[in-house]
Amino acid sequence: MPFPVPVLFGGLVLAGLLCGVTSAQTVDVWFGTTTPRGGLSKGIYHANFDSETGKLSKPTLAAEISSPGFLTRHPKLPILYSVGAVDGEASVVAYAIAEGDGAALEKINAQPIGDGGAAHLSTDATGSVLLTAQYGGGSTALFPLANDGHILPRQQLEKHSGGSGIVDRRQDAPHAHWTGHSPDNRFAFVPDLGMDKVVIWRLHAETSPPRIEPHGFGVCPPGSGPRHMKFHPNGKRIYVLNELSLSVTVFDYDPQAGTMEPLQTVETLSEAQKAGESFNSASEIRVHPSGRFVYTANRGHDTITVFRVDPQSDLLTLVEQEPIRGGWPRNFALDPSGRWLLAAGRDSHTVAVFAIDPEGGQLTYTRQMAMVPSPICVLFDRHK
Repeated sequence: MPFPVPVLFGGLVLAGLLCGVTSAQTVDVWFGTTTPRGGLSKGIYHANFDSETGKLSKPTLAAEISSPGFLTRHPKLPILYSVGAVDGEASVVAYAIAEGDGAALEKINAQPIGDGGAAHLSTDATGSVLLTAQYGGGSTALFPLANDGHILPRQQLEKHSGGSGIVDRRQDAPHAHWTGHSPDNRFAFVPDLGMDKVVIWRLHAETSPPRIEPHGFGVCPPGSGPRHMKFHPNGKRIYVLNELSLSVTVFDYDPQAGTMEPLQTVETLSEAQKAGESFNSASEIRVHPSGRFVYTANRGHDTITVFRVDPQSDLLTLVEQEPIRGGWPRNFALDPSGRWLLAAGRDSHTVAVFAIDPEGGQLTYTRQMAMVPSPICVLFDRHK
């Protein structure tokens, strides 16, 4: 069997077989944006990404909507879900993905959230539940999904309680920031920046209607401000990104009990690096598909931090910080092959492509960049 032709960027050789990719694949990429008055963005944008060459096509407008910040995909159906404003009301919206190149979205329906705008949303593994996290409202909302994927009226709105009070004006009240699910779909997780906790819900996706109930908490360092989190592929570790302290807390996860215990907290930037900027905050965290690397984004410093994952303990060691060649990286994503990283610069209206070293995890800027207006979410479509 012949080896694929290597791709060369700045002396870094990336052969497809090193990451398990043996042929070219074009993947749909969706971009959620912020749409300030007088701004450039008009809604949700779409592009194609070639996982063999690392080339990103020119993004085009797929659907007009106000403030479609974060997006998620139905796990089984060709449906995209977005937060946003519909007729001036904070809502969740379902779109059918057109067949073909996927550049067009057709609105299916929308449901009002009823507790302010959502900072994040996610679907469960069965496609029965859509969860949203309300930063301003400090709450988790549950929307049942119909068999055809359209969104049913909100079933639950669960208010979080209290703030840690450590960081003035940021932690005086709860601020839910992200939603996600355990690998076995038994639990849902909502990091709350104001509480310095990850709220854990017991998920009953199989009931009619589906529901969540309080289960417990993962406790983060005081004043850290947990924002986003991801599971290691082995399901035994959770990596929580702390926005305020610019750090990652590694948790041991017990899948049977649905509990998480802290093992390590490591900085994404040093104190000297933070002192060199007028403002810094952490925004996104991703785990490489191989489980060997963890990546986080630093706004202000405008970099991606790379960590190596110890193969025995799953704890983190700093590798590097790589500039995103843009401004204010609110979000970034890894392509399904694990060979590339796309970093979105909200203030620079850019998405830059980086090659991932399969051995060390380091990033190399490929000099590939696309213009996307005010991008704050990068979503690879892994289902097509």
